[in-house]
Amino acid sequence: MDKPKLLSGGNPQIPKGDGDAPVQAYIAAMPGWKKRVGRTLDRLVERTVADIRKAVKWNTPFYGIEGNGWFLAFHCFDRYVKLTFFRGTSLVPQPPESSKQKEVRYFHIHEDDVIDETQLAEWIRQAAALPGEKL
Repeated sequence: MDKPKLLSGGNPQIPKGDGDAPVQAYIAAMPGWKKRVGRTLDRLVERTVADIRKAVKWNTPFYGIEGNGWFLAFHCFDRYVKLTFFRGTSLVPQPPESSKQKEVRYFHIHEDDVIDETQLAEWIRQAAALPGEKL
């Protein structure tokens, strides 16, 4: 099987699809250090949220709750992996990066960052309990 094409920022081009398989294909295609970040995020979501729903849309992994919409997505950029919390303004504390979209907040993970798994798991737990985005 051919390796997925990497789009700008090293973001893998993965066909859209529902379920764990497309998300795992995306993570497997993440370049270099970003793959470690993807594996960590996926593991944290699975460990924190029961009955997680996964999909890849627009070359981006999404995480949600069936019937409640999507609460988290992530995407590769040149210098960081961007986590998107769709109801991020409702999280305590709020993720640090603002968005043009009213409720969205971002969290960036760079190559040399130490991932605070406790804080990420808490944001994931809070986000999963909120109404998700219907996409």
